[in-house]
Amino acid sequence: MSDSRIDNENSDVPAEEVANLTAFDDVGKMHRPDRKTVLLVCLIGILSVVWGLMGISPSLTSEIRVLSPHPAHSWTPTDLQQQKYIPEHLQALIGAENGELEDMDDAHEVRITNVQVVDVDGDGKNEVLVCNASQNTVIAYSYQGRKVFEPNLSEDSTPEEIQAEIQKLSESNGFEYQWKEILIGDSMVAPARATVIDFDGDDQLDIIVSVLGNIMPSDELVGQVILFRKTGDRYERHVLLKDVRRVADVQPGDFDKDGDTDLAVAVFGYARGGVRLLENLGDLKFRDSSLLDRPGVIHVPVHDYDKDGDEDIGVIVTQDEEEVWALENDGQGNFSRRILYQTDNYDVGGGGLIKADLDQDGYMDFLMSQGDNLEFGHGWPMPYHGCIWLRNRGDWTFEAELIGKLGGTYAAAPSDVDNDGDLDVVLISMSNDYANPQNPSVIWVENDKGLFEKQHLIARQPVELITVDCGDINGDGVDDIVAGQFRIPLSVVPDHPIRIWFKEKLE
Repeated sequence: MSDSRIDNENSDVPAEEVANLTAFDDVGKMHRPDRKTVLLVCLIGILSVVWGLMGISPSLTSEIRVLSPHPAHSWTPTDLQQQKYIPEHLQALIGAENGELEDMDDAHEVRITNVQVVDVDGDGKNEVLVCNASQNTVIAYSYQGRKVFEPNLSEDSTPEEIQAEIQKLSESNGFEYQWKEILIGDSMVAPARATVIDFDGDDQLDIIVSVLGNIMPSDELVGQVILFRKTGDRYERHVLLKDVRRVADVQPGDFDKDGDTDLAVAVFGYARGGVRLLENLGDLKFRDSSLLDRPGVIHVPVHDYDKDGDEDIGVIVTQDEEEVWALENDGQGNFSRRILYQTDNYDVGGGGLIKADLDQDGYMDFLMSQGDNLEFGHGWPMPYHGCIWLRNRGDWTFEAELIGKLGGTYAAAPSDVDNDGDLDVVLISMSNDYANPQNPSVIWVENDKGLFEKQHLIARQPVELITVDCGDINGDGVDDIVAGQFRIPLSVVPDHPIRIWFKEKLE
């Protein structure tokens, strides 16, 4: 036997072991890099160091072309100014004097989880309903008009403060907007969404809040469903469901047609979750049952999707899988499962699901935003990011079409932006390549006789937006836009928790 090989004839090593050793040696050679590969890797490393020393950094480029505003439509942007909210019991616990904590200059993390334009108090005028996971509150903001902007400056104002006031003046077109706060509830750990409904049939609008219990991924039993029942001029708090995984959405429906309100509950969890049904038994008691076992359920929009006279449940799953399901109601509160959409691209990152009859044919469709790319850090716009229109063709057939492209799309809202009688779509971006200042954060996709090929810029700032809604906020008869910001950890972008774009009315 020589030093370089095993001589089969003269060796005591069995033939089977010789074969194994030879195969092992071949595989080892296969995985051993050659000189050219090593030199190439070294060259790339050297170039990276040189680029860094020269101040050259790699830049991501979006697949989306540079957009321009529509010449016939414009908005006036303004930040909805929020007061710092400190619960009274917390102030009492630490012995703080009245107003002491409010005057402290300590910025909260910006974590707006949901915004809606909705009539909260039943007076026929819309409020801006905000779920705030940094203050752990649900607050409605009622528009009170505007006045001429007066800069908050003094002789001691710093250049930075002066610049900030000039910026406010420029952005608000010389006006300051006034708001009245209506506290719905506090001391909820990460409220995810609030749903307005007359739950008990007393002609007063109540609010049901989905509580995550932990803003970070978790399978802990920290989720809750809380009812804030309106009684006179205050809200009574009732916990309807607890000791479940993180709850992301709750939507009402009389699924068994017995005249009361049942609840569909989206349990996001993390590695475990699903859809639960709370069947109303009266006196705020419910029978809890599981309808679908899937982690990562975000939204459960309720509607009669098959037009058979009962309410069904739509479901978006975006965790281990990227799917849209329907839970078909048989009219008695029994549900069968239907898969409406799925993809083998697990990187699409579903952000949410809303119902909207986009083509106004009488069949309710879905709009699904996709572009949640937070797992990969900041700024990875992909060509499949945008809005998927799941068009309801009847008989539980839904056709999927990408109708808007925007890197990092996290939410969508339908609105007749151009006032031509059909529904357009507003999109917002959570994480895009914002090193490129041309990349937009808010756009609208024009409905041109059923085609969605024209995209128009609304804003490039602020960035890191997670939620959006459209509706008439100031009572002028045209839809405005409101969006909420969710600051990504370690982010250095400016704080703009709630930005409103008031639509300029066409004369």
